[in-house]
Amino acid sequence: MPDPTSDALERIAAALERLSAPAVTHADAMAHHAYRWDGQQLCAVVQFRALPAHLITGVDRQKAELVANLGRHADGLPAHDVLLWGARGTGKSALVKSLTAQLQRVGKPIAIIESAADAVRSLPLLFSHIESTPRRFVIFIDDIAFEGDGDEARIIRSILDGGVEARPANIRLIVTSNRRNIVARSMDDQIVPINPRDAEEDSLALADRFGLKLGFLKTVQSTYLDMVAGYAAHFGLSYRESEALQFAHQRGGQSGRTAWHFIIECAGREGKPLDY
Repeated sequence: MPDPTSDALERIAAALERLSAPAVTHADAMAHHAYRWDGQQLCAVVQFRALPAHLITGVDRQKAELVANLGRHADGLPAHDVLLWGARGTGKSALVKSLTAQLQRVGKPIAIIESAADAVRSLPLLFSHIESTPRRFVIFIDDIAFEGDGDEARIIRSILDGGVEARPANIRLIVTSNRRNIVARSMDDQIVPINPRDAEEDSLALADRFGLKLGFLKTVQSTYLDMVAGYAAHFGLSYRESEALQFAHQRGGQSGRTAWHFIIECAGREGKPLDY
């Protein structure tokens, strides 16, 4: 006869196995150009597409400083953590990806890992996984902002300062934010009145820890039209300036992002792919 005790133990074991979390399998940190960090797992970005850097116009100074810093990091030399701040749609994120891809095309041993802002707490886990990899990494955190000096802000500050959770030498952070100081501080949130100078210095405490800070100003009309013209020439598209201006007006403003959306509209209308 079947042993009821044995059957019960087998059912319990099977139930526990179903409840246990699956083992985390990380992507090969040497095999791909780009990755995504979800807080637990390093995932490969199989189709990493970045615009050619020369198509990102109106930010020549920022482009030169950022590629020089990335190049030093890729070569194993001292390099800064970077804060890119400024108006939305001005090319901050696109520039990071384009310049990393540009270095990869000339054989530099560098890869980009995009991390969501809400995965900041888990960055030390990511660092421990890739610190011994013979390759340089850029941890890219896009559109970050903190409403106060919470745990996430303190973790980033510790990483940048070289604290107990500091990032290894083969890792540098690049962060984009619409706020120059990243951390917004409001004296209305304070129970005890504070000196305005103290509030300002506290909000600067995180931003000042980046060795390289680059600002991106709102796009003016002439720059917007230059962006459209550059894209159109590269992809062999036709358009009228009046169309481009009307397109921007309907979408609430002129920016690099709006210029790209206009080019998508033109390409779709002409039935041409945007291969890059």
